[in-house]
Amino acid sequence: MEQRTLGRTNRPVSVIGLGTWQLGADWGEVEDKDAVAVLDAAVEAGVTFFDTADVYGDGRSETTIGRFLAANPDLDILVGTKMGRRVDQVPENYTLSNFRQWIDRSRKNLGVDALDLVQLHCPPTAVYSSDEVFDALDTLVGDGVIRNYGVSVERTDEALAAIARGNTASVQIILNAFRLKPLDEVLPAAKAAGVGIIARVPLASGLLSGKYTKDTAFAENDHRNYNRTGAAFDVGETFSGVDYETGLQAARDFAELVPEGVSTAQAALAWIIARDGVSTVIPGARNPEQARANAAAADSVGLGAEISAAVADIYDRHFRATVHPKW
Repeated sequence: MEQRTLGRTNRPVSVIGLGTWQLGADWGEVEDKDAVAVLDAAVEAGVTFFDTADVYGDGRSETTIGRFLAANPDLDILVGTKMGRRVDQVPENYTLSNFRQWIDRSRKNLGVDALDLVQLHCPPTAVYSSDEVFDALDTLVGDGVIRNYGVSVERTDEALAAIARGNTASVQIILNAFRLKPLDEVLPAAKAAGVGIIARVPLASGLLSGKYTKDTAFAENDHRNYNRTGAAFDVGETFSGVDYETGLQAARDFAELVPEGVSTAQAALAWIIARDGVSTVIPGARNPEQARANAAAADSVGLGAEISAAVADIYDRHFRATVHPKW
């Protein structure tokens, strides 16, 4: 699989990575053996980047990855984890003392002395303008407990503030065919600064898989059920913040662009990795078949470029007025 340098980490990662929120919680239950099978399948398909967080299953996702890496010590996998969502979301909680506690927990879960990449996990907007926060992160790099740090953001203005920081290695941001605003300023700014872009929520929580209908039922503990109005966290994380029925119509329009032999999900991923400035995209997978199919999207990057104008048209018709101003 094609490898691209992940910003200031200076390390190559596969253009298709693996998001592991599903292996922790909030997408329905996944058995441990099934989670390991997903990791196995992803690696066999060429994936070299795992994205996780300390709150995914209260550490279950990290621990699963840690056991997997311990059982496969020869693998060269870059693991990006995230921190900051274990406490009330106020800037006062983003301190060096808390960072040390969270990092120590993640190091234990992952079974490593130093974390490859730690990302602030969608913190309050004020955090991005805090010199003390970024000084603390620099201290942790100097201490050798983390190698690189980045951010995961909700909004483009937050991404731009993080990119302006001299040692931000990467920015993780929602980017998909239903969320185009990062193309305006964020990707060009990141490329100019040498900051990596990790595209998350690439299938709009599954809408861009083309498999959902108005009658699709989601489990009670699936965020696509309980967070549609943003009751638990930013509504932009669920279906990219788009109205579900409008999203279904747009997904049907998108599916019409997809040629035979390529799945709708693969075309959606290919569109993302065809964007200039994207380092890697992190679809999740609940089973090995999904992991392998996602990885195969790397072979369709040409298609991703071909459908660019049509994707922009779908966005303009269905989402620009309602989505573009929000994030």
